[in-house]
Amino acid sequence: MAVREVAPVQLDTNRLEQLAESGYYNPYTMFDWPDAIEPDLPWMSENLTTLAGTPMWDELTREQQIALTKYESINFFSLNIHGIRELMSEVVMRIHEPTYANVSEFLHHFIGEENEHMWFFAKFCLKYGGKLYPAQPTLKAGSVDHLSRVAREMIVFARILIFEEIVDYYNAHMATDQSLPHIAREINRVHHVDESRHVAFGRMIFTNLLEQVTERDPEEVPVLAEYLEDYLQYSIATLYNPAAYRDAGIPDPLAVRRRALEHPARAEAHEQVLKRTRKFLSKAGVGREAIK
Repeated sequence: MAVREVAPVQLDTNRLEQLAESGYYNPYTMFDWPDAIEPDLPWMSENLTTLAGTPMWDELTREQQIALTKYESINFFSLNIHGIRELMSEVVMRIHEPTYANVSEFLHHFIGEENEHMWFFAKFCLKYGGKLYPAQPTLKAGSVDHLSRVAREMIVFARILIFEEIVDYYNAHMATDQSLPHIAREINRVHHVDESRHVAFGRMIFTNLLEQVTERDPEEVPVLAEYLEDYLQYSIATLYNPAAYRDAGIPDPLAVRRRALEHPARAEAHEQVLKRTRKFLSKAGVGREAIK
């Protein structure tokens, strides 16, 4: 049986393109990079750390708490860097394919902005933390290799969208957290502004591709829902990096990670992070309730 092609994606991205052009900035000149960050300031909002709300946070000394915000900030920005690199490679492979001809102009803006994001995240990590954390193993997609081409295309853009929505939750919060150093707030603020456009586009293209799947191969919808739920859980788990615990001087980091991931307070925090995304997926018909 012949493989059916993905129908051309028809989206109106004029407004997003205009916003990208009118809001253009030079990242290499817009930030004021201090020589050092004040040693007593957290680098990440304390209520966003992976131990927040658990007894493990209260058991830390204040020095360890500040250190954890530092290294979890580096982990968060490192995840951004690796995620951006992955999603950029996927978009570059598609930017001039006939399927995406209608949105190619916006994808050029997207790639340019994501490259700049990768630069300023890396500069922060290397200048103030002296390191990037390595990329973590990606979620295996073998369970969806048998799906239709359009379903697999949808998964590519779904991964990009989920990554961006989770990141944006943190960015939006930290952009206004006055306890953080100015440079940390600014990086989160700038990224949040750009990501608002990327999330809007991601939802549009996700919906378009999912509609094609639903029309052609509705039996694939529960499989997609299960994969997306697994990807949500995987993405959250990457925030819990034992190397960050170790660098913060916390003993037995693997056990700490396990305890944190199993703690009810963290499960509640995860639901808050994923609330907007879950609502969108449910409305689209691929939420948790669609899994069979």
